[in-house]
Amino acid sequence: MTLTRRTFLTSVSALALAPAAFATGAGAGTPFDRDTVIAEARDLASRPYALRPSVPQAWQDLSYEQYREIRFRLDKALWFGTKTPYNVDFFTPGLYFPQAVKVFEVENGMSKPVGFDLSMFKISDKVPELPVDETLGFSGLRLRTEMHRPGKTDEFCVFQGASYFRAIGLSEAYGLSARGLALKTADPDGEEFPDFIRFWLERPAPGQRNMIVHALMDSPSVTGAYRFDVTPGDDCVMEVEATLFAREELDHVGLGPLTSMFLYDQTNRTRFDDFRPAVHDSDGLMIRNGAGEVIWRPLANPKTLQVSSFVDTNPRGFGLMQRAREFADFADLEAHYHRRPGLWVEPMGDWGKGTVTLVEIPADQEIYDNIVAYWRPATPYAAGSEVTIGYRLTWGAEPERTAMPRVINTAMGDKTFGDGRVAVIDFEADEMHDDIEDLDIFVQSPHAETTKGVLQRNPETGGLRLAFSFQPGDHQLVELRAQLRKGTAPASEVWLYRWTA
Repeated sequence: MTLTRRTFLTSVSALALAPAAFATGAGAGTPFDRDTVIAEARDLASRPYALRPSVPQAWQDLSYEQYREIRFRLDKALWFGTKTPYNVDFFTPGLYFPQAVKVFEVENGMSKPVGFDLSMFKISDKVPELPVDETLGFSGLRLRTEMHRPGKTDEFCVFQGASYFRAIGLSEAYGLSARGLALKTADPDGEEFPDFIRFWLERPAPGQRNMIVHALMDSPSVTGAYRFDVTPGDDCVMEVEATLFAREELDHVGLGPLTSMFLYDQTNRTRFDDFRPAVHDSDGLMIRNGAGEVIWRPLANPKTLQVSSFVDTNPRGFGLMQRAREFADFADLEAHYHRRPGLWVEPMGDWGKGTVTLVEIPADQEIYDNIVAYWRPATPYAAGSEVTIGYRLTWGAEPERTAMPRVINTAMGDKTFGDGRVAVIDFEADEMHDDIEDLDIFVQSPHAETTKGVLQRNPETGGLRLAFSFQPGDHQLVELRAQLRKGTAPASEVWLYRWTA
């Protein structure tokens, strides 16, 4: 598997752009509801996969700097200047987006196309003259509503590139992404990336708090009809309903897939000569399994591709989190990693047997998304089958909390005296940990000898710190597990870690 270039939505969408009524197709439109998208997905799946036409080569040859010089005029946003509580901006194709998507506005159950017009964009003189033909359309869209500033809109959600999308809660900066579907992630024969090829945007009524986005997905092995019910706020919450139609047998499907970046922290700091203490969009995978156990797995940037599978039945949720929340954790005045959201996936209904799968890809720069997490069903989807799933996505600073004291930091290094490695785990301050004498330490590894562990109060955090050492020996991979308990009852999350040589 190879690294994929990080989409630069943060750079594009953070531009200070300039929003007037938006031109849509003439006429009364055509009837539309969710069944319309399902019917289109079913019809697509009945036919061989066909590549969409690419935009003219001049658009594809744009440099990164030139692409950034094409800026959407905010007064051209869909529904700008109306009582509709949302505006929609659009992105041009080109550069990393060689194919356009079709966009439709839906009002009163009728759909009309949103036409592409170059006058929607402010183009600097650094950009060469670009041809306009029937292949042109948009590469994606951005949702805005009133959030921070009364009477003014702020962006909170972007759909752009393949089936990628991202969102933020209040006062956050774009970080990790979600996808409609992951296929064959980390497989030796390569990954398949489905595309959202059409969007339908339901016009919200005045005062409406949520917005509905529909999307049609296409790929060589599967099609899909997606419905996103999006509600912005302190956390951005999306309820997702997807109906999938398999062209071929799908033996490696990723549901609720998340994609993020982890370069380094205190577990691998010595590998990077950088002024910043840490660089990552997410620092851990959190799982609440079907038995109610809460697992925290700090992320790693290994030297070789690593895939971890957490077997479960009917998971209650999983997500990639950013628990480092202070500026000093990163000391980055530009990237603002301390403001990146976490993202929690909560199944709606039973997902059966399968695994929460974590893929960690070696990376040497922060421009690469090298972390993927998703639910992989145990049973493949047969060719010709139809599958409907539902789940809730919550984007926010802390989108999922549990009653268990959380792990707030993990650090590792060589043992000061003697051979081996030292692992240090900091837990947040919690009344459950007021009396250290009541707590039992459990440290285990199937691969290496570990010490019993030492528990101390950390005066900086007010919480407890657990430190233990382990001997990797000749092992290239060592799985570690630790937890605090009071008798037979858990007194912390389960900490899991995969050390690699």
